[in-house]
Formats: sequence, structure tokens, C-alpha cells
Amino acid sequence: MKNEYRHIFEPFTVKRMTMKNRIVMTPMGTNYGEQNGEMSFLHMDYYEQRARGGTGLIIVENASVFSPQGSNGTTQLRIDHDSYIPRFYKLCETVHRHGACIAIQINHAGASAQALRTGMQPVSASDIPSKAGGEIPRPLSKEEIAEIVVKYGDAARRAQTAGFDAVEIHCGHSYLLSQFLSPLTNHRTDEFGGTPENRARFARMVVEEVRRQTGPFFPIFVRISADEFLKGGNTLEDTLEYLQYFEKEVDVFDVSAGLNGSIQYQIDANYLPDGWRSYMAKAVKDRYHKPCITMGNIRDPKIADEILEKGDADLIGIGRGLIADPEWVNKVEFGDVRDIRKCISCNIGCAGHRIGINRPIRCTVNPGINTGEGYKKKQAKRQCNVVVIGAGTAGLEAACTAAEVGCTTFLIEKKPYLGGLSAEISKIPDKKRLVDFPNYLIHRAEKMKNLFIFKNTEATVEQIGSLHPDIIVNATGSSPLLPPIKGLHDVIDKEGSRVSSILNMIEHVVAGDYPEDMAGKKVVVIGGGAVGLDVVEYFAPRGAKVSIVEMMSVIGNGIDPVSKTGTFNLMEKHGVEQMTNTALLEVKEAAFLVKNPDGTEQELPFDYGFVCLGMRSNNPILDQLIHNFDSGRTEIMNIGDSVRARRIIEGTEEARNILNVLDKRDFI
Repeated sequence: MKNEYRHIFEPFTVKRMTMKNRIVMTPMGTNYGEQNGEMSFLHMDYYEQRARGGTGLIIVENASVFSPQGSNGTTQLRIDHDSYIPRFYKLCETVHRHGACIAIQINHAGASAQALRTGMQPVSASDIPSKAGGEIPRPLSKEEIAEIVVKYGDAARRAQTAGFDAVEIHCGHSYLLSQFLSPLTNHRTDEFGGTPENRARFARMVVEEVRRQTGPFFPIFVRISADEFLKGGNTLEDTLEYLQYFEKEVDVFDVSAGLNGSIQYQIDANYLPDGWRSYMAKAVKDRYHKPCITMGNIRDPKIADEILEKGDADLIGIGRGLIADPEWVNKVEFGDVRDIRKCISCNIGCAGHRIGINRPIRCTVNPGINTGEGYKKKQAKRQCNVVVIGAGTAGLEAACTAAEVGCTTFLIEKKPYLGGLSAEISKIPDKKRLVDFPNYLIHRAEKMKNLFIFKNTEATVEQIGSLHPDIIVNATGSSPLLPPIKGLHDVIDKEGSRVSSILNMIEHVVAGDYPEDMAGKKVVVIGGGAVGLDVVEYFAPRGAKVSIVEMMSVIGNGIDPVSKTGTFNLMEKHGVEQMTNTALLEVKEAAFLVKNPDGTEQELPFDYGFVCLGMRSNNPILDQLIHNFDSGRTEIMNIGDSVRARRIIEGTEEARNILNVLDKRDFI
């Protein structure tokens, strides 16, 4: 495969650093750090997996140059004292053993810091929050700016001492230097505000100080938000203008995009295509003739290679894709690209965990984000029969894991296809990336000779008993929640009806029943969760007049911050009416009767009505299994949505837990 993607595997040299290929792991926070800001051994395992997987350069997540003032999280790495050097040295040593280069991103959070965590008011260019509803920072004095400049230089020197091959200065994504560069957050009237040259002055001072402290041969990368994608913010043309004021000492530009208020373009939303940002890197490269990194949902090695071949960028940045599959590079170079566990850009375990709820990161499609796939080295020491009922993502993961450790595994699916709800939802155009996960699992399953798949088969107790199971995994998924609301069951999903569930809507999408131009059509969606928002995202851009009704006080409760920001921007752009604290009372042929927050009743007429009140567990055979199989002889696992309707990530984690059952029962 190396010859097929030859541009990816060309070495790249900058100053005294030579990368073996063009793939860069971009910096992403993990919340794996120790409470004192030191690198943890969890970090070591995490980065070592990606180095072992063939990555050319790993850029370690942002480390604070000045804590607590510039801290970006409760467990963020720190590099503001020499005491942090030993663990960094150990990391560099570990990564270098696998032939990878390693850099570290140094950063000051500015107004993106939180007083609750730091114990002090955030600082910035001006008294402008870094996001809507954020804390109001205080403007830095000139003396404080000069102090922070030195802190950046000191941090870079420590990185060099620790053995890093390069350092990256973060000038984007609503952190301190970005807050000075952006006219949205810099309202200063001194020499650090106003003109592009003045707004770039702080960044220039930092770059020059880093060069002064690290010398002429140490590579300096700078990450920028080339287009802020916010009204009044820097456009790509604005960025190309201000870069002239500090580009001289920069060796590589890491060309990103977006701010806190446009995070769906910074941490790419799932509907954005592979490599969509590459035009920005090309613009920077053409103007300044400096090597550039591009990124942006790059999952397909063919597209990565084409970007390099065209010269749009010199290096390919992959972030979440390497969380999902640390072996991405090795699989492209030596294996079958169908074996790549592609990131589906759901942003739940990575951005949702870290940014949304301050947890360590996890991954929807990779339950072994920290542990890797060492479990495959274990093999069943005696005969073990595993029967899995349901071939959605949870059932497929359980079946594959069991088969990989040597169990004789039977997978029973009543439908004629595998993949479950994920395969269905992916038929919505903006959700098409979702199908990559079931496709990967299906390919993985089909390769195993000890995994037997039965499609178009309704599981029965008798059939399962004939397979002599030691472990039964119930993964029968969920179905739409349709409560006993007046009129609902009379009309929903009926032939000729205007009222649909999400599954019926998908059937119409596939059939092409909805016109592209929906101007003048009224669409009402009952349910403001993820499923209801999927419907809104489909119809609103087509010109329909859309209303979404939610009985709770908020729409989008529990969804990740990237999806939430993108969806709410879409609803604002297309004038979607949002009705919260509003309950559905009755479903009519062409109208919903709802109860408003003030207690009054209102009819909402529609051309297309959708009831998306969520999903509920579907367990047609679980009680029979429990009743008919001796728990001492046969272990019964209930996983995924068949426990209760949740997200893919919970089902994947529970599926991998079959290893714990196998261990408990002394099979491995």
C-alpha cells in the first residue's frame, strides 16, 4: 500500500528534524494529566500507541506556560517549571524508540481559563469573553505581556531540554494569542490593538523569544485559526495579512480554523468532508512559502495523498482519527485500508467528555483508547461458545472481540443486513460518515473463520440452546419511543400519513420523497434531543419553515458541544422556531396540539410532522433467556440500547467488556 500512497510516505525535514512520513498527530487535550500538571503514565501509554502505529510526528497536547493564570483545564499539562522535564524526557524517549518525532504545543489560555479552576479572574487582550456567556476577563498590562512572553520562551527551552524535536506555539482557537489577533476580542487602543500589525505584536514577541531561547536550529511551529468563521472575526485574507508580522522565525504553519463560537469548524462537524480545510493551508503556503500542516476530517488515505500531491499542504494533520485508530499509518503502509477504524466525527468521547463534562477522553468507536488491542494476544484456553443476538454496532463489537480471542461465536440478526441503527441513521445525508463504523465492524467480522453470521434469522430459545452457549450477549437494540398520546398511534408511519418517526423519515429520504426545495412547507418536530435535531438539520437548509417542540427547558440536552454549537447556529441561520417547556397533547392528521408554558393550548399545523421522543430498549427475548438458561452454566450479558436507549459509545464499551466475562469464567 506504501506505493499507492507514496506522497504520504515521503520523509520530511525541517531544520534538524526529519520525519519518516507526512502524518502529524495534531495536539488534542486528553484530561490525562496529574493534578499537579505533570505528565501521567496514562499519557505515556496513549502517545506510545500512536508512535508504535507509525505516526511521523506527534504534537503533544497544549501545556501551560504560566499556571494557574493560563491554565486550560483541571488536569492540563504544565511546562512552566523545570520539575516537569523528567516525565517529558521519559515520553520523548519512549516515542523516539518507535521512530516517531515528537513536539509539544505551548499555550496560555487567556480568557478561556475559568476562575472556578484557577482561583483568579481570567486575563485577555480586552474585557471580552472568549465565548458567549463566558467569564469577563481583565485586560493584561504591558508589563504582564512582557512577562508572559518570557514564559513562552522558558517553556520552549524546557521542551528542547526534555528531548522534544520541535515546539508549537498556539495562536488560534480562542486562546490568549488568538484573543490578541482577533478583532472580536481585541479592543485595545495601545500598541497591542487596532491595526493588524499591532494585534500581531504579542505573537511576534513570543515567536522571537522562543527563537532566542532555543537557537537557530530548533523547529518552531505556529498553529493559527486561518478563518475564524464568525461575523467580524478574521477571514482568511485578514490572516494572510497579519502573518507577515511574525512569519520570519516560523518554520511550519499549522493551519487550523475556528474559535469557541465556531467550534464546529475547529473540531470538525461530521458533515464536513475529508480535507475540507486544505484550501487555507494552500493560501498560507502560496503567500509565505513556508511548509504547512492541513487537517479537517481527513480519514481517507487517498484524499490525504492527493492533498500532498497537489501541493496544497506539506503535512497531513490527523487528530481524532488517531484516537479512533492508533494504527492508521501502519494500516495504510502495510495493510488493508478497510481495516482502519475510522473516526465518525461524533465528538462525544473526545470533545464531549473533555470540553463538555471535564472527563478524560474516550472514543465511541475505540473502546481500547488507552489499553490498545493487546487483548488479541490472549486466546481461549478451552472451548467457549458465544451467541450474540443483534448485529448492531454493540453486537458486532462483542462478536468480533469474542472471536478474536478464540471463542466459537454465532451472531444472529433478524434483518437482512448488519449494522443496526447506525446503518439506518447514516442514510441521512449529513450523517453519512456514521456508516464507516458498522462497515469497519462488518469487514472485521467477515475475516474471522470462527465467527458464524446468521442474517434474516429471528433468534429463539430453541435455536440458541442448540448452539450450546457458554455466554449469550443480548444486543437487540432499541425502537422509537411512542407513548400513549391521543391520536399518535392512529397516524404515525401509516400509508399516506403526514406524521413520521425517524425511521420512517429515513425511508422517505432514501426513496427521494422529500423535495430539495421545501420553501413554503411547514415542518414541526416533536422532541428536542439528538434525533429531533437530526430532522431539523435535514429540513431547515431546504427552506422549510421548521418548528421544534421540547417539553424540557432546553433543546439539545446532553449532546456534545461541537454538535450543539453547529446545530444552534444552523437553527439561528434558518429561523427555526424553538419551543421549550411545551408538551404534546394530541396528534391530528395535519397538526399537533401542544400545551404552552403558560398553560394555554395551541395547534401547530404542518405539512410534515415528526415525533422524535427518543428511543426505548427492545428486548423481545431477554426474559425467556433468563428463564431458560442456567446462570451457573451460561452467562447472559445485556448490552447497548437493549439495556436502555443511549449512544453508540456505551454499547461499544459494554461489548468489549465481554473480555471481563471470559476472564471471570476462566476461558482466557
